Amino acid sequence: MLHLHAILRWIVLIVAIWAIVKMASGRKGGKAFTAADKRPALFFLITMDLQLLIGLYLYFSSPVWGFASLKNNDMGIVMHDKALRFFAVEHLIGMLISVILVHIGYSATKKAASDQKKFNKAFWCFLIALILILATIPWPFREALGRGWMPGAGA
Repeated sequence: MLHLHAILRWIVLIVAIWAIVKMASGRKGGKAFTAADKRPALFFLITMDLQLLIGLYLYFSSPVWGFASLKNNDMGIVMHDKALRFFAVEHLIGMLISVILVHIGYSATKKAASDQKKFNKAFWCFLIALILILATIPWPFREALGRGWMPGAGA
């Protein structure tokens, strides 16, 4: 499941960029919001929800990371250890906020009063979500967190 989670990360990032570019292009020039504009937002939502489900499974099933580190250690120990804190708290919170932002942005594509508001709100929600995603991915260059570009490569 960790390999699937790692591979899906790249799909999420590609779809996020696609959705952001699509929303940004619609913000210029009073373009009408069409089904073709909504498609990348829907794919972003679906990939994020799938990634969330796999991530929650990993969070609660891992014998070391995530919930296990909170259960097996004092909170002070978890908060002082960079890797434990990242996987038990920071990664979870950052990604949950990102998922919520993607849902808000997608919701705007259905409910906003004008086409311009649909593009604008979705753009900002998706952009902030992408920034949070990039900030809370356990990249290999992050001190004490790197696992290599694929799980098992650097662990």
